[in-house]
Amino acid sequence: MNPQISVIIPAYNTEKYLAKAIASVLEQTIDNLEVIVVDDASTDGTVAIAKSFSDPRVKVLINPENLGAAATRNRAIRHATGTWIAVLDSDDWYAPERLEKLLAIADSQAADMVADDIYHINNGEEFSWSTLFTESGEKIDKTMEIDPVYFVNTDVPGVGGLTLGLSKPLINREFLSKHKIEYQENIRLGQDFWFYLSCLGNGARFFIVPQAYYFYRNNPGTLTKKSQIQRWQQYCEASIFFLQQDFIRNNHELSQALSNRLKKLEETRPYFQVIDTIRTGDLLAIVIDIFQNPYFLVHAIKYLPKRLKRRYRYYLAKTRN
Repeated sequence: MNPQISVIIPAYNTEKYLAKAIASVLEQTIDNLEVIVVDDASTDGTVAIAKSFSDPRVKVLINPENLGAAATRNRAIRHATGTWIAVLDSDDWYAPERLEKLLAIADSQAADMVADDIYHINNGEEFSWSTLFTESGEKIDKTMEIDPVYFVNTDVPGVGGLTLGLSKPLINREFLSKHKIEYQENIRLGQDFWFYLSCLGNGARFFIVPQAYYFYRNNPGTLTKKSQIQRWQQYCEASIFFLQQDFIRNNHELSQALSNRLKKLEETRPYFQVIDTIRTGDLLAIVIDIFQNPYFLVHAIKYLPKRLKRRYRYYLAKTRN
């Protein structure tokens, strides 16, 4: 009998965290599931950790070369046999009741996708300092359906909002197969956002619940090393690519929402330009860049209260723990 849920875990050099991720799936309050770990050519002990689990529900696949997160997730989905797909990043973990709770909502609402709130955990710590929904500023106190326009309007890089592109919904596998939806392997950033938008644009019924059952470990190290302008450019290129897709072009409201999102994104370029310069530590270059990009100060001042609130919430959580 096929499992109810296939949990896919793409993994790359996460030997430090993978065991906790896998264990959190095996400890779910429902046991009719499978865990598909796909190692993306790790150079540490990730594969050994994955293979150390004797539970027959755990399946380990190994990429012969590093393919990236999107291709790795696609490979996992193609091997999945469950009615539902759930994604778990290899450095994160689930609350024990997560899958049972989301499955119940999926059944009661005839949903194609169901997501929960997410606990934010700083790397090296075990306590949550906030959640995705709390940081969004949106009031979410009951189960609600998400439409594609709302999804786009509340998730703009550098601006913030609900950012459901960071969520990890339970997704109906038959829906993905019927509409031939996969992760775009040519897109390196925001892959989840575009994957979910493809689902919504093809008519998926997407529900979110106010409770948090997913623990997200914030590992900022690799991101802080990357050029923010390069990241900005990739976000813009992905937007342009999707604006040309039929399911976007044939939906006027969705096309307009995505165009507006791109316009907002383009406005943030000066901010990311200055951030890259600040990282160089060259004081003269920083002053010149701020002078040439006055929007940087506008953006920084506008979102300063939100950043201060984030720091305050983290301080309170750390003090309590």
